[in-house]
Amino acid sequence: MTDRTTADAEPRITPLANGVRVVTLELPHVESACVSVFVRTGSVHETPALSGISHVVEHMAFKGTATRNCQQINLDAERLGAEVNAHTDKDHTAYHMRGLARDAGRFVQMLGDIVRNGSFPQDELERERQVILQELAEDEDDAYSMAYRLFDKLCYGRHPLAQPVIGLRRNIERFTRDDLVAFVRRQQSGANVVVAAAGRIDADAVVRAAEAAFGGMPRGSENRVPPPVWHGGFAARRMAGVSQSHVVLGFPVPPSTDPAHGVAVVASALFGEGMSSPLMDEIRERRGLVYYAACSTDISDLAGQFVVEASMAPENVETFASELVRLLRAQADAVDPVSLERARNQIAVRRLHVQERPYRRLEEAALDVFAFGRVRGRAERLERLMAVGAAPLRAEFARMLQAPASIAIAGKVRPSAQAHLKALPGLRLAGSGSELRAGAAA
Repeated sequence: MTDRTTADAEPRITPLANGVRVVTLELPHVESACVSVFVRTGSVHETPALSGISHVVEHMAFKGTATRNCQQINLDAERLGAEVNAHTDKDHTAYHMRGLARDAGRFVQMLGDIVRNGSFPQDELERERQVILQELAEDEDDAYSMAYRLFDKLCYGRHPLAQPVIGLRRNIERFTRDDLVAFVRRQQSGANVVVAAAGRIDADAVVRAAEAAFGGMPRGSENRVPPPVWHGGFAARRMAGVSQSHVVLGFPVPPSTDPAHGVAVVASALFGEGMSSPLMDEIRERRGLVYYAACSTDISDLAGQFVVEASMAPENVETFASELVRLLRAQADAVDPVSLERARNQIAVRRLHVQERPYRRLEEAALDVFAFGRVRGRAERLERLMAVGAAPLRAEFARMLQAPASIAIAGKVRPSAQAHLKALPGLRLAGSGSELRAGAAA
């Protein structure tokens, strides 16, 4: 009898009575175990006055619980040889441990203590506040981060999806322990938690451990946010000490809950994935207009973005933008069969890479549970993408070009770029966006 492998194993979902979902993925050939706890709370669930609080909670979760201080939390994990990490995103926060498969149940228990019993010690909060402020300063100094801040604001206006995950300086400086405790009580409930484990695990034992660690959580209600309205526009920010222009340009595409979102995924691979794609071959290789460029889709259950990002000498911005629009229009007119074959195969290989990384499979599964209440199968994910043909791709490029574009530039910006981009033939901008400014974003 042949063991199951990453190529054929599928996640199993076990719901607990209080709404917590336990996702298990048995991979007998993998000696280690990945265990993660995903909480449906992120920057999109924050008001402007609380922008950044999910990220602060994530940092503080490891600083103490009702029974363990920061040092004990670290030692308990490292005695098992385990790696510990966490991250905050727009739509979720996640806590991870990876180590020996035999310790999977203990990882669930330890993560349960961190997530459910955080004490948020005041002295630790003051120390960690300085760490986060340094992280924020680094983010504010980065031209790409600044361009994306401007870009998201252009796309979504005042909707919380436009808020940066790291938050606002004035909020980070004033958050109190009581603010963190109150936020956690509101946001963390059984309906908003997925406990996930992958590797050479005993799935039933993981479920029992999850019941012990999370079964006492109140059920609560799902943290839902209404979808945003796409705006579009132009914004630029001069940044001292930056010699390059960093451009982010994009269009709205369907959210993950719309089956049509797959066309946009294929469109981004067709247009900008790989050195033979139109974006890279024409703009970088043949014209030398940029030293870096990429095309991607950022798609959640709320909204989607088709994004082109590039870095270049300031004097190239106007030519780059004109060439970019020309190439997008060319895709709306005709899709090359060889380019479509390339894009499909690149997507297939990328999906295989995901299948070979247990943590990525757990993250995908958890986000599926939050969005759909189930885990989409590999065939469902890949077959729909492989079935996308030239006609819907042409229609998608044409539709994007009719939608209001968002264009953000950060770094060294020539004043002429603003007038050129706003008047660029073939590109629709809704409104004037923000004026050219110097300094950091608010």
